[in-house]
Amino acid sequence: MALAPGLRSFVRIVVAGTDTAVAMGSGDVPVLGTPRLLALAEAAAAAAVGPSLEPGQTSVGTSAVIEHTRPSPLGAEVVVEAELTEVDGRRLVFRYVARHKRHPGSPAEHAVVVGAGTLERVIVDRDRFVSRAQQE
Repeated sequence: MALAPGLRSFVRIVVAGTDTAVAMGSGDVPVLGTPRLLALAEAAAAAAVGPSLEPGQTSVGTSAVIEHTRPSPLGAEVVVEAELTEVDGRRLVFRYVARHKRHPGSPAEHAVVVGAGTLERVIVDRDRFVSRAQQE
């Protein structure tokens, strides 16, 4: 599978105590923390392109824009979808959107957008990247 715009992946979680702003250290409310939302978006982006990378390659995050517009309470099912929108050499650009269902078990069309943004990742040689990071 070639790297091309349109590749996408989903990450799905049920918000637990370890996902909250309290646990993330980013606030004092028991809802999905913004750092956790960003981590989910990065995971979805990495999963979207991972199968298309050459052996020994990986992608690493370099830039993120995030809008976290609604709270997701404990027990909410959150789905984050990332889509590759641009390939510029080693640079990859993604758009992502996060939704949660208003009520557990409700149909997907009843999901509300809770966050969205863009990510940039760069393709690197995994071993070389780790080696350089250890020398820093």
